[in-house]
Amino acid sequence: MMMVNTLSVMRRVMVTPSSSFIRPASLLCTTGGSYRHTQQLFNTRRQDRNFSSSQIMLGRSLLDRLADGGVVIGDGSFVFTLEKRGYVSVGSWTPEAAALYPEAVRQLHREYLRAGSDVMQTFTFYCSDDKIQFDKDLAQNANQSHRHNLTSAEINNSACDLAREVADEGDALVAGSLSPLPAYVEKKSKAYIQEEFRKQCEVYVKKGADFLLGEFYAHAEEAEWAIETMKEFDKPVACSMRICTVGDMDGVSPGDCAVRMAKAGADVVGVNCMYDPDISLKTLSLMKDGLKSAGLKTYLMAQPVGFHTQEIDSNPEGYIALPEFPFAMEPRLLTRIDVQNFARKAFELGVQYLGGCCGFEPYHIRAIAEELSQERGKRPPGAAMSPGVEGLKLSFYEEQRKKANVDYWNNLTPAAGRMNVKKVVTQ
Repeated sequence: MMMVNTLSVMRRVMVTPSSSFIRPASLLCTTGGSYRHTQQLFNTRRQDRNFSSSQIMLGRSLLDRLADGGVVIGDGSFVFTLEKRGYVSVGSWTPEAAALYPEAVRQLHREYLRAGSDVMQTFTFYCSDDKIQFDKDLAQNANQSHRHNLTSAEINNSACDLAREVADEGDALVAGSLSPLPAYVEKKSKAYIQEEFRKQCEVYVKKGADFLLGEFYAHAEEAEWAIETMKEFDKPVACSMRICTVGDMDGVSPGDCAVRMAKAGADVVGVNCMYDPDISLKTLSLMKDGLKSAGLKTYLMAQPVGFHTQEIDSNPEGYIALPEFPFAMEPRLLTRIDVQNFARKAFELGVQYLGGCCGFEPYHIRAIAEELSQERGKRPPGAAMSPGVEGLKLSFYEEQRKKANVDYWNNLTPAAGRMNVKKVVTQ
């Protein structure tokens, strides 16, 4: 385990009345064009810098790390990535692999840890008894057999063990994760829904999760109910919603969503999934505005998808509305330079918890860790094998050696590699 330091002087980026906004035009993350921070991804000499020992993050809680103005890096895609690897079933997107194929889940955790993640989020997406029963009912109606007979507690216990095992291999925290319930859409009672959340939280706390995280909520009210339940367990609470600039599925604005989550007790609020970094940052800017107007001091988080989704910036359905979802999303993948630009702009906006969701692979997380390595006082654990652009100078091929400069990658507009391609979906 490496001892790591952070910069002795780091600007505090909590939401306060004095916090400044970045200009809307600068929220756009584009691949082409010069960007002054790109060189940071490729700089291999940061380990020579001296950092203050007063900012050591090792073993510190989530809120301690954030309170010092630190940047916490979450993980990335699990259900989407493990579906591609053959361990998650498309459609239901549930995490029984934590119990059935633990080595696959353990390996992906390790890849994120090596890439620079500070948080091992339990692989427990959609893992409530309510969702499992919902899937069984769907399978029966479709004359299909259900894939397993596991309870949510069995899956959640296994997921916690895997997350903790890998977190303890480095300086990482474990986040026990909640997600939406079919019961909310079915208009079951608040008491029923919160009891489902409570059963999951009890497992996470018993297993020693460092904080609790709710994510992927489409309705501010359900997010509030999840936060209220998580707050019962005397742990830091983070919560994010899958919304864009038009707000949640009930028309609640991003600013009001943020305020409601904060007033419900969340220490960290933000957005995750469904939209790309550009849209997510625009939405977060509105959230930050709402928090500022309400006089609330709450940390911000962003975990967007790893795909370009520009044409759905005002579609509350998110990227599942795209014709390519889920089997043909690869042409939309973000480059690592896209992610690096996202990390810089998010930091300038005041976002201190950064990660990704579906399609956000370990190399994307590494791009965040490299871009913000100066602010964090460390490079990712796999930095020795990450020379960046300088590594191309050692290529046998002259054409690769010519690309060993930052300007080439700053100014590149990537091609799709096929003749029949749409720039964006127009219908």
